[in-house]
Amino acid sequence: MNIRTDILLRVYLSFGLIVLFAIAVLVKLFHLQYVEGAEWREMADSLSTRYVDVEAVRGNIYSNDGSLLATSVPEYDLRMDLLAPGIVADDVFYAKVDSLATRLAAFFKDKSSAQYSQLLKKARKDGNRYYLLKRDVGHQELKEVKQFPIFNLGKYKGGLIAERKNKRILPFTNLAARTIGYKVAEEEVHVGLEGAYGEYIDGKSGKRLVRRIAGGVWMPVNREIEVAPVDGADIISTIDVNMQDMAQRALEKQLIASNADNGCVILMEVATGEIRAVANFTRVEEGVYREKFNYAIAQSAEPGSTFKLASYLVALDDGKIDTNTIVETGNGTYQVHRHTIRDTHSYGTVTVKKAFEVSSNVAITKIINTYYKNNPAAFTKRLHELHLNEPLGLQIPGEGNPLIKTPDSKSWSGLSLVQMAYGYELKLTPLQTLSLYNAVANDGKMVAPLFVKEIRRLGNTVEHFDTRVINEQIASASTIAKLQDMLAGVMTEGTGKRLRNPQLSMAGKTGTAQMADGAAGYRNRKYQSSFAGYFPADHPKYSMIVVVQNPRNGYYGASIAGPVFRELADMVYANDLDLQDDFDRMRYVGNTELPPSLKGSKAATLRVYDALGVKATYASAEPVQHIDTVKGIAFSDNAITAGVVPDVAGMGLIDALYALENSGYRTTVKGKGKVIAQSLAAGQKVNVGASISIELK
Repeated sequence: MNIRTDILLRVYLSFGLIVLFAIAVLVKLFHLQYVEGAEWREMADSLSTRYVDVEAVRGNIYSNDGSLLATSVPEYDLRMDLLAPGIVADDVFYAKVDSLATRLAAFFKDKSSAQYSQLLKKARKDGNRYYLLKRDVGHQELKEVKQFPIFNLGKYKGGLIAERKNKRILPFTNLAARTIGYKVAEEEVHVGLEGAYGEYIDGKSGKRLVRRIAGGVWMPVNREIEVAPVDGADIISTIDVNMQDMAQRALEKQLIASNADNGCVILMEVATGEIRAVANFTRVEEGVYREKFNYAIAQSAEPGSTFKLASYLVALDDGKIDTNTIVETGNGTYQVHRHTIRDTHSYGTVTVKKAFEVSSNVAITKIINTYYKNNPAAFTKRLHELHLNEPLGLQIPGEGNPLIKTPDSKSWSGLSLVQMAYGYELKLTPLQTLSLYNAVANDGKMVAPLFVKEIRRLGNTVEHFDTRVINEQIASASTIAKLQDMLAGVMTEGTGKRLRNPQLSMAGKTGTAQMADGAAGYRNRKYQSSFAGYFPADHPKYSMIVVVQNPRNGYYGASIAGPVFRELADMVYANDLDLQDDFDRMRYVGNTELPPSLKGSKAATLRVYDALGVKATYASAEPVQHIDTVKGIAFSDNAITAGVVPDVAGMGLIDALYALENSGYRTTVKGKGKVIAQSLAAGQKVNVGASISIELK
C-alpha cells in the first residue's frame, strides 16, 4: 500500500467516525427531547419553582368561662416589589422614595431615613422585586405601614408584600402553662392540650407556588395563595381562669415560705370530674418558682398517708373492721420482720375512726397485717378492683404509670403488705390519688378527670366530651358513708383541725411521706407533704389535692400542704356563689346603698347584682347611664371610648384589661394585685393600637 492510499484510508476512517458520532449525538438529542423531555422539564421546573406549605391559623384554647388561654396572632414579614406597576416609572418612584424612607425610619426606628432611602434605591437599581423591609411586624403596625407614601397606592401598585405568619401567645402568660402545653412537630414533642389536640388545633396547611430568584430566595409566583389553608378548631377546656389564678398564687406563696423543691395542686369538680385548676411549680433559684414539669399528672411517687383511705376502704368493705373497732397502738411502735413502724405520737387504745383521724401508722399496718397477712392477694386484688393500678386515660399526654404490687411481683417481700398499708412500696400520681378521694366525695362513683369539654369549628361543635365513669360504685354505700364521716373527722378532731373553717365544712386527709433519693434511699430525710380532700363536706362540689416535695421549713402535711388547701378552698367558697346559702336573705330596696362595683361592662355588673339578689330602685349619685327596670337597678356604667385612655387605677388585672383593650390599646403588665400606675394618663386621647403599661401591686 502506497502512502497516498494509506492517508486516504485514514481520512475516510476518521470522517466515518465523526459522522457516526454526529449521528449518535442527534439520536441522543432526539431521545432527550421527545422521550425523556417531560421528565427533564419537570426536573428543571422543580429546581426553579416549587409548592410550599402555608401555615393555617391554629385554633384557640378557651377556659371554662370563655376566656382565651391560648391563641394565634398574625405577624408579618414586610417585603417590597421595587418594580410594582404603580412605581414602574422612575419619576414616580424617585419623587416619593425619600418620603417613604422618612416614614419607615420614624416608625421602626431601626435605621435612619438616609439609610432606608439608600437601600431602597439600590434595590430598585438591582431590579429587586422581593426586597425584605422588616420581619415580625404586628397587624396594627401593618395597617399603619399601608398608609405610607408609595404603599398607599394600593394592594398591587404600591409594591408592599405582607407575608403572614402566626405567633402563638398565652394571654394569661404562665396561667396553666403546662396544662395548655405546646407542640414541637420537628422534634415530635407533644405537651398538654396543644400536643394532645394538635390534630384539631393545627388545621390544614395551604399551598403556595414560589420560584427561586437571585440569592437563593424563594418568591411567590402569584399574589394570592393557590390552595387556601383551613383554620384549626377551637378547644373548650374545663379550666376556670379565676380558680387557676387562685391555685397558682396559693401554691407559689407556700412553696416560697417552705423553701420546697416543687409542688402541685389540682382542683376538680366532684360530680363531673372537670379539672378547674392545676398548678405545678419547680424551684429554679432561691425564692423563684416556674412551671417546668407537670407533677400533677406525670410524677408517680409513694403517696404516704393519703393512701390510708384506700386501706381503710378495703378493710371496712370486706367487713374486717368497723369505725368503732378498737385498735391497740401501744407506745406508738409496731414491729414486723425486724422492721419497726412508728407513730409520731403515742395514741394508746383508739377506735378505727380515731386512728384514721390522727393518721396512726401503727393502727393501719396492724389492721392490714392482722387480716390479710395469710392472704395478701386478697388485699392487693381489692386495690386493683379500685383501678388504682391503671392509668386514668387522660385527655392530655404524659400520665405517669401507677404501681400497685401483688404477691407475684418480683420485688414483693415480707414487708410489702404492711408498707403498702400506709402508702409505701407503691406509686401513684397526685391526680390518681385525687380520683380516689373524689370517688368517696361522689358517693362511690369514680369518674375520670376531664380537661376538655368540647371541640368547636366556626362555632359548631365537632366533638363533645361527657363525664366518663371508671367505676360506678367502688364500695358499698355504708362503707362510703363511714369514710366520709372519717374524712370529716380529720378536720374537726384530727390532724387537719387547725385548718378548719367555721363557715365552710371540709373533709380530707393529711399525708407525710419520706422520699427515696436514688441510691441513698431514705437516708437523706427528704419528705413529701400532701393533703387530699373535698368541700363542702356535707354536699361536696370540689375535690382537691396539694403535694409539696422536699420542704426545708417543716414537712408535716397539715402545716405545709394543708394551708394551700385551706386558702384555695376559702377563695373558691368566696367566689362560687352556688356555695353560698344566705343570699336569699339579702335584699337592697328603697334608698339602701348599692354595693360598690368595679368599672366595667353593664352586663358583668348586672350578673353580679342578680346573683346577690340586689333589687335597688334608687338613682345613683353619679349620672345614670343605664337603668334596668326589670331588675330595679339604677347605676352608672363606665364609659369606654376608643382612642381615649380609661382610668384603671384600683382595678384588678381582668377589669383593667377589659377597659384598656376595649379602648383599643395594647397592654403590658407588671406585678400582681391591683393597678397602682398606668403609663398613659386617664382621659388622654391616644391613637388606637398604642401601647400602655400598667403596674399592679
